[in-house]
Amino acid sequence: MKKVVVAFSGGLDTSYTVMYLAREKGYEVYAACANTGGFSEEQLRQNEENAYRLGAKQYVTLDVTQEYYEKSLRYMIFGNVLRNNCYPISVSSERIFQALAIARYAREIGADAIAHGSTGAGNDQIRFDMTFLVKAPGAEIITLTRDGNLSRQEEIDYLNRNGFNADFAKLKYSYNVGLWGTSICGGEILDSTQGLPESAYLKHPQKEGPELLRLGFKKGELHSVNGQVFEDKVKAIQKVEEIGSAYAIGRDCHVGDTIIGIKGRVGFEAAAPMLIIGAHRFLEKYTLSKWQQYWKDQVSNWYGMFLHESQYLEPVMPDIEAMLESSQRNVNGEVTLELRPLSFQAIGVDSPDDLVKNKLGEYGETAKSWSSEDAKGFIKVSSTALRAYYLAHPEEER
Repeated sequence: MKKVVVAFSGGLDTSYTVMYLAREKGYEVYAACANTGGFSEEQLRQNEENAYRLGAKQYVTLDVTQEYYEKSLRYMIFGNVLRNNCYPISVSSERIFQALAIARYAREIGADAIAHGSTGAGNDQIRFDMTFLVKAPGAEIITLTRDGNLSRQEEIDYLNRNGFNADFAKLKYSYNVGLWGTSICGGEILDSTQGLPESAYLKHPQKEGPELLRLGFKKGELHSVNGQVFEDKVKAIQKVEEIGSAYAIGRDCHVGDTIIGIKGRVGFEAAAPMLIIGAHRFLEKYTLSKWQQYWKDQVSNWYGMFLHESQYLEPVMPDIEAMLESSQRNVNGEVTLELRPLSFQAIGVDSPDDLVKNKLGEYGETAKSWSSEDAKGFIKVSSTALRAYYLAHPEEER
C-alpha cells in the first residue's frame, strides 16, 4: 500500500481527506497534526481520536512551537514585522513551519504522497505545495478539496454516509488560533463597508484599567514580564497574551495583496504580538543609531514580505536574519506600557544602552560639547547645497 501523510488539522477538509484516501483510494494514511502553539491538549486528544475513527493507520502530533519561535518569531520581533504596518503575519508564518514539519515527517516514514486540505482560492495552497516541492521532492501532492472544487456540504454528506457524524456546521466566522495571534475570516469581513462586531471576537475586555505592564528585553529578545524572567520564550509570549487579552488589545482588520494576486481581508486579535512589538520598537528608538533603525526597517519589510509570500526558503532569508540579529546587540532594557481596554501606550524605558542619556547634550536644553559658534558654523555648512541651488535659480519660489 502507498503511504500518504495528511496534514491534519481536525477540520472538515482534512477529515474528508483522511477518510476518502483510506476508504476510496486504498492509501495507508498517516495523519500528522503540526502544532505551532495553536492547539490545546484537549483539541490534540480529539484530533487523535477522530483520525483513527476516520481510518488513519497512525496519528502523530508534531510539536514545532519552539522551532517556530527560534526560526521565525524571534526575527519578526527583532524586525518589528507588521505587514502593511498592521498585521503580525500570524497564519502566514505558522503555515510555513507546519509544512516544513509535515515534509520532514513524510521523509522520515518514506511516504509516497502528502495531502493537505487547502482550497484553490487562498494563500495556504502555495505555502504547502511550495514547501513540499522543495523539502519532499518526488512525493505526490494530493489536494482533494482543491482538485474536486468540493463544497462543504459534499464533504459533510460523504462523512455522514460513512459513519462519521462530527458537527461541521457552517459557522459565520472561521478562526485560526495560534501562538502569534488569532485570525478571523467570514461574516462582515466579506463586506468592505463593514467592520467586525464585538461578537466576532473570541476575547473581550475583562478589565477596566489602566494597568502598567513591564517588558524586559535582552539583546532584542523578550526576557522578562513584570520582573519575572522567562528562559522559555514561548511561555513569555503566552504570559503577555494572558495579560493583554484581558483588555482585548490587538484587534484590527488587515487588507492586503494575496500571493495569488487578489486583495484579501482578514480580522485578527493579537495582544501579545502587538504589545511585544510595540515595546520592542520603543526600546530601539532609545538604543539604536539613526541608520541602524533605517536599514533594519528596510530589510525587515522584505523579511515579512518573503515570509508571507512563501519565500521562507529563499537563500537571502538567513542573510537578513543575520543582519537583524546583529542589530540587537544593544537592545537591552525594560519598557513600561500602560494598558487600557482595546489600547495601550508606551510610557518609558530603563536601559543601560539608552542613547538619550549622554554627556554631549540634552535635546532642547543644554549643549555640553559644542559652542554657539560651532552650531552656527554647522548650520552654515549644512545649508551650502541649498544656498548654491537658489543662487543659481532665483526664479524658483517655494
